Amino acid sequence: MAVQQTDIKKPAADEILLITSGDLRLSANQECWPAQRDMEAKLTAAFARKGFKLVRAHAYNEAEKHGFISSQRMGMDVFMHIHPEAKIVFATAAWQYTHHVLPGLRGHQGPILTVANWSGQWPGLVGLLNLNGSLVKAGKPFSSIWSKDFTDSFFLGALDEWLRDGKITHDLSHMHALDSKKLPAECAETGAALAAGMKHRKAIMGIFDEGCMGMYNAIIDDELLNPAGIFKERLSQSALAARMKTVADAEAKAVYDWLVARGVKFVLGKDPVAELTLDQVLDQCKMYIAAVRIAHDFGCDVIGIQYQQGLKDTVPASDLAEGLLNNADRPPVYAEGTNKELYAGTPVVHFNEVDECAGVDALMTNRCWTALGFDPSTTLHDVRWGEHYRGQGIDEFVWLLQISGAAPASHFEGGYAGAASERQPAMYFPLGGGSLKGVGKPGEIVWSRVFVEGGALHADLGRGTVVSLPAAETERRWKETTPQWPIVHAIFHGVSQNQFMARHRANHVNVAYAPSAEAADKALATKAAMLAELGIQVHVCGATSLS
Repeated sequence: MAVQQTDIKKPAADEILLITSGDLRLSANQECWPAQRDMEAKLTAAFARKGFKLVRAHAYNEAEKHGFISSQRMGMDVFMHIHPEAKIVFATAAWQYTHHVLPGLRGHQGPILTVANWSGQWPGLVGLLNLNGSLVKAGKPFSSIWSKDFTDSFFLGALDEWLRDGKITHDLSHMHALDSKKLPAECAETGAALAAGMKHRKAIMGIFDEGCMGMYNAIIDDELLNPAGIFKERLSQSALAARMKTVADAEAKAVYDWLVARGVKFVLGKDPVAELTLDQVLDQCKMYIAAVRIAHDFGCDVIGIQYQQGLKDTVPASDLAEGLLNNADRPPVYAEGTNKELYAGTPVVHFNEVDECAGVDALMTNRCWTALGFDPSTTLHDVRWGEHYRGQGIDEFVWLLQISGAAPASHFEGGYAGAASERQPAMYFPLGGGSLKGVGKPGEIVWSRVFVEGGALHADLGRGTVVSLPAAETERRWKETTPQWPIVHAIFHGVSQNQFMARHRANHVNVAYAPSAEAADKALATKAAMLAELGIQVHVCGATSLS
């Protein structure tokens, strides 16, 4: 007989239920479990000091050696036994698949608190922001908090508020709606012209399978996307794998040789299970060529490859190909059997993990930066972690941004010559393949995020600076996170650590460079004007020329 919610006993007044979601990949769940276990112990102690018991709503799995909810079905079954009015804490110290728990959370009636540990070891903060962005898109009220060890005054004050009121109020004074009257006339005119051009010659977003790793917040319904002049071409990752087989070995070798000649350092070995091999890299070069050809065949203006489930079991990682696609200066790709170069001299705009919000953002950036005569190479990054840094003339919170290798070489110190390719971590990438790894070059940036809230498209825009840290500090930060992936040391102007976490609607943030601070302000204003003309609600964050 099925369990009915009316049969479920409501927890005692001093009991709060804890849930957590993990990866779909057993290897990742097992590897990340010790960090999750330690975080839960600290969190449980923090609640106990407040007089509350934190009780796990699902047990540790002795056979699988972890305690994560590891599928959507499992998450639904867990919520079948949770009283609809219970207080729930979602806690994460690792990357997690939001769709494992979103069905249960959407229908839950009690207070919801999402929590992550402030650590770079595993992408727990990334997982938290993905769930938060998905709950925002779903219109589900929740509160969120983060802490290094759950003893600091910021965390404890927020916890007191949630235990008392069922909600946490954060400082969002850094953010305000765009005031179009503050737009410089030239920027408003250029933005309006670009928007008109987008609506006249509509753009195609090629999607190699939708909905990567349960990222509900990364999917934009056609009804919201189409008014902005963007339409989806729904492609298949299986078609990408099939097209790779049509690429000649000599073509792949030409891409590899081009990269070696530019100075990319491939860290090669012979064991494909643990090391990057030349065969893996050549397959990645074939993927790059195949992706460009498919994009051209369908007339795509921007493409996104999911890679993860399915493709990860078929071919090496997509990240090297993705990094090449996003660069204006990249190995030439020719139409099959001809000498006609495809997308010559421009990026094939790509959004990692098929995050459609990042895809819209990247396309808008490409149009604006190109119109202004700036390098249009752009990428998204995970909001991975960060710490306050003092030295080298810096005394600020410095974010650590990372993505799994899909950043363009033009964003690195030294360009291609400053890039390396190392084997992707086996727990995420079983068939290997290399990343495109480098250190973000110092310079002025515009950061942004397009997102869905209240049934409408929104965009947050802000200014920042990528700073150069000493080599030892960069290496320390790499060791605290994922050393195979590119790294960016970023300061977001006029936005504190906690303000950014409280406001940001996603695990990803888009980044584009500008030649100077003045140029970055001009680019931001032009992009804001274009977005607004397309019906996207624009919010200016932190210190900018529009603040």
